[in-house]
Amino acid sequence: MPLIDRDGEYDVVVIGAGSTGENVAGRVVRGGLTCAIVESELVGGDCSYWACMPSKALLRSGQVLRAALAVDGARQAVTGVIDSAAVLRRRDKFASHWKDDGQVRWLDGQHIALARGNGRLDGERRVTVTPPEGTEFTLTARSAVAICTGSRAAIPPIPGIESADAWTSRDATSATAVPRRLVIIGGGVVACEMADAWRTLGSEEVTLVVREDRLLGNTEDFAGEAVRASFEQRGITVLFNAVTERVTRAASGVVSVELAGGRTVTGDQLLVAIGRAPRTDAIGLDTVGLRPGAWLTVDDSCRVQGGGDWLYAAGDPNHLALLTHMGKYQGRACGDAIVARARGDLSGDPPAWSTYAATADHAAVPQVVFTDPEVSAVGLTHAAAVAAGLRVRAVDYEIGNVAGAGLVADGYTGHARMVVDEDRKVIVGVTFTGPGVGDLIHAATVAVVGEVPLDRLWHAVPAYPTVSEIWLRLLETYGL
Repeated sequence: MPLIDRDGEYDVVVIGAGSTGENVAGRVVRGGLTCAIVESELVGGDCSYWACMPSKALLRSGQVLRAALAVDGARQAVTGVIDSAAVLRRRDKFASHWKDDGQVRWLDGQHIALARGNGRLDGERRVTVTPPEGTEFTLTARSAVAICTGSRAAIPPIPGIESADAWTSRDATSATAVPRRLVIIGGGVVACEMADAWRTLGSEEVTLVVREDRLLGNTEDFAGEAVRASFEQRGITVLFNAVTERVTRAASGVVSVELAGGRTVTGDQLLVAIGRAPRTDAIGLDTVGLRPGAWLTVDDSCRVQGGGDWLYAAGDPNHLALLTHMGKYQGRACGDAIVARARGDLSGDPPAWSTYAATADHAAVPQVVFTDPEVSAVGLTHAAAVAAGLRVRAVDYEIGNVAGAGLVADGYTGHARMVVDEDRKVIVGVTFTGPGVGDLIHAATVAVVGEVPLDRLWHAVPAYPTVSEIWLRLLETYGL
C-alpha cells in the first residue's frame, strides 16, 4: 500500500472508500493522476459488508430451494429444510468475515494511498483526517475532492424508537441468529428482501407494517402485488395503511409496535427500513458554504452545485439513484471528468452519454429486487412516463405463456410490461416479475439506453427455448 503522505498533496482526494469511492479513485489513477482515499470503516463500504453481498447471500439458498421444488423430478430429491446456520456461514464468507484485506490489496495494486480515519472538508481542496489513533493531519487536493460517503438507514421520529434496540439494514444483514418473530416497519426493497430472507431462514412470524397501500411503491403496481401475494402464501403478514405511533421494548425483550387505530403488533426483533439519509452531516460541508446533513445537488459529471469547480459527490450523497451499480457508474463518470478537466480536455457541462456524464441516472436506472418472485425493472413506469408528459402505451404479457418459462418451473408465474414512447417508437421502461427475471433486465437496459427503434429490435431474435422469448411476445402484442 502506498504510504499516505500526511499533510501532503495529491491530485485528488476521495472521502469514502466504498464501491463508489473505489471507482472514482480507480478512474483517476488510470488517467494518470495521484489519489488518496479516506475511509473511517472498511474499504469496500456497505455493499461488501452490510448490503448487496450479504443480503443476497441470505436470499440465495431459499431461491435455489424453491427453484428445485418447482420442477418435477428435482422436487422429489428435496428431503430436508433450509440449514440456517449454513446459510449464515456462507453469508459470512461473502462479507469477507467483515475484514477488508482483499479490498486494501486492490487499492495497493492501483497505487491509491489509503488514509484510515474520518475525513472532513476544511475549506477549499483541503480534507482533514482524524485517524483512530495518532494525530490529525490534512490532505490537500490539487484538482478535486470527491465525496463518496454513502448513506445510512433513516430512523423515523417515532416515540420510543431510539430505545427499542431496533435493527437497521446493517443489523438485518449481519445478524448471527434467526429471530422467532420479526416485525418490519417499511415496504420498500430492504423491507421486502429481509422479510423474504428471514422467513425462509426460520422466523415463525414476519409482519410488515407499511404506511402506504402497496409494496415496492416505486415499481409498477403489479410488481408489488405479486410480492404481496407470494408473502401471503408463505405466511408473511403485510399490514397496509398502517401508521406506527409508538414503539416499546419490555424487560422481557418483547418489542411492541403500536399502530394508529389501536392495534399492536409484537415481536422479538424490530427492523426499521423506511429509507436512507445522507452521510454528509459530519464531513465539513459548512466550511465550503454548504449545509451539513443535506443531499448534494450535482451535474451529470457529479460536480456539486454551489461547491466550486473542484468539489464532486458520487453515489448516494447526490440522491439520484441509491443503488450500488449506479454509484459505481457515477464514480466512473466522475473520475473521468476530473481527469479530463485536469488535462484541460473538458470545460463546461459534459456531453450527454459521454464517458464524463452519468446520463443514465435520469431515466435508465436498472434494479433487481431479489424477493420471491424477483422483480426487475429499468427506466420509467407507465405512471411515471405519463407524468413526464410522454405519449406512451403499456404492453403486457404473461411470462408463463413463453415456452422457455415452462421449462424453468412447472406452473411458472410472472408478468412483463414494456412502456413504449409512441412518438419515437422506442421503449422507455420495462418491468418483469417472476423467477430469475433479474437475468432479463440487462437486455431491457440496452434497449432503453440505446433507444433502439422497435422495428430494429424486432430483428434481435431471442434464442428458443429461453425465457428471453418474452421479447418476441411483447413485440408481437404491440403489433409488430
